[in-house]
Amino acid sequence: MRIGLITSAPDHPVLAATAVLLTARGHHVEALDPTAGPDGPDGPHGHAGPFDPPADVYLLKAHTPAALALARRLEERGAAVVNPVAATELCQDRLAMAELARRAGLPFAPTRAAADPAELLRAVEAGELLLPIVVKSRHSRRHDLVARVDDPARLRVLAEEWPDEPVVAQPYLPSTGWDQKLWVVAGQLFCARRRSELAGPEHAELPDGDGGFGPAELSAERAAVALRAGEVFGLDVYGVDLLDGPGEPVVVDVNAFPGIRGQAGAPEALAALALRVGGAASGVPRPRADGTGAGAGAATPASADAGPGTAAG
Repeated sequence: MRIGLITSAPDHPVLAATAVLLTARGHHVEALDPTAGPDGPDGPHGHAGPFDPPADVYLLKAHTPAALALARRLEERGAAVVNPVAATELCQDRLAMAELARRAGLPFAPTRAAADPAELLRAVEAGELLLPIVVKSRHSRRHDLVARVDDPARLRVLAEEWPDEPVVAQPYLPSTGWDQKLWVVAGQLFCARRRSELAGPEHAELPDGDGGFGPAELSAERAAVALRAGEVFGLDVYGVDLLDGPGEPVVVDVNAFPGIRGQAGAPEALAALALRVGGAASGVPRPRADGTGAGAGAATPASADAGPGTAAG
């Protein structure tokens, strides 16, 4: 089978380990760099370079406009892409993400959009928006804006530093200073606790490490929220960020094809997914993960009328 990796970083740990597993089983794996020049896969001839005809399946790890455009062209030619371009793009727009999640019953943090941080500042000064809040770039990308705002002075600084940045605002909710990072690969759940980038002075004494947090420490309710997110957003490989703590889960972000670093079993799950999707796309009977029959097809984004989730929003 031929597997393409749409990425400019094929040495990323989870991708590299997955490629090793697939190659050891006799499959051909090759990376497509979406930033390649005119003679590469993104060239003017409308084909995919060495993958012409397309590979059996592509793993879409990059989220840049060039990567999405390349993946879209491959989809238009009938190629199977994990995750689908439409689902990946949906997770790049934090407002659209929040609206779909809440309509589907996921416990997503309330999210308000603004043209720029200055608009949020005016809303605060008018008493229409209460602090503290978390301000994020509306469009998710590398090195985007994510900041905790406790007072108007901080918001004025953001308005000066990010004058033309479309943003969203979410209420800042007290937390332990950790985030629960949940990752799902074809229904298989992985998780860890990571120090929040929004941790403040009150979290200065956080211990090193994550306290051994893993699937065994994850409540059934939180696991169900993570799995439901994949159904809602039409994702096979994704991450869900939850606020840490004993209370009811609150989702603050959903990510298409995140890094999933340091999670034993993740490369094996990703390799199995690639073979199942690639087998279905090429007409080969698609075995389940346990090898006992035909598996389900790749997910598709849920409609706005998706049914209730596992917890109230």
